[in-house]
Amino acid sequence: MRSVPTVDSRWSIADGRWRLGLRIALLSTIGHWLSASPLHAHEGGSVAGLWSGLLHPVTGPDHVLAMIAVGLWGAQLGAPAIWVLPVTFPMVMAFGGMLGLIGLPLPGVEIGIALSALLLGVMVAGEVRPKLVVAGILVGMFAVFHGHAHGTELPEGQSGILYSIGFVTSTGLLHATGITIGLIHRWSWGQIALRMVGGAVALGGVWFLFGLLR
Repeated sequence: MRSVPTVDSRWSIADGRWRLGLRIALLSTIGHWLSASPLHAHEGGSVAGLWSGLLHPVTGPDHVLAMIAVGLWGAQLGAPAIWVLPVTFPMVMAFGGMLGLIGLPLPGVEIGIALSALLLGVMVAGEVRPKLVVAGILVGMFAVFHGHAHGTELPEGQSGILYSIGFVTSTGLLHATGITIGLIHRWSWGQIALRMVGGAVALGGVWFLFGLLR
């Protein structure tokens, strides 16, 4: 008689797959940074490259809203999504950044960024609870567009590797901001407030999209 896997055993398998995926993403990130260095590193641009990378994600409201929304959604979903989503996004974003740094084109980048704010806002507003793998794929898909936009806007003469470290770090801090705000989800009034914030993010995404298509 075949034994039926228990909920705990199925969860352990799924969790193990996520951990493996994150390790692969981490290796991809390291490879991205290493490949960026010889392509774009120049003496005298190191500090400027790091500073430019730190500032780049926070200078665009579309980036800021989407990054915070990732943290908000993770906080709503709880463990393990609260750490899986904010770790997945920067890792996959680094891959998109590599594509931008080496000049590989990616169609519809700005539209993808606007849609990320729109759809992530909808996820928070509706407190949508998909399977973890679905949430991870959605977040990772948008991360490629954000990363590519960062990579293609590396200032001339600055270090690619430090610029990359800067925008990944800044993105992580924006996720952390979203998670911190999302901690109010433990209270009933906080749940309502988060859904309202998600609606505002979604409206921002509509505005960005309208600006691109008009």
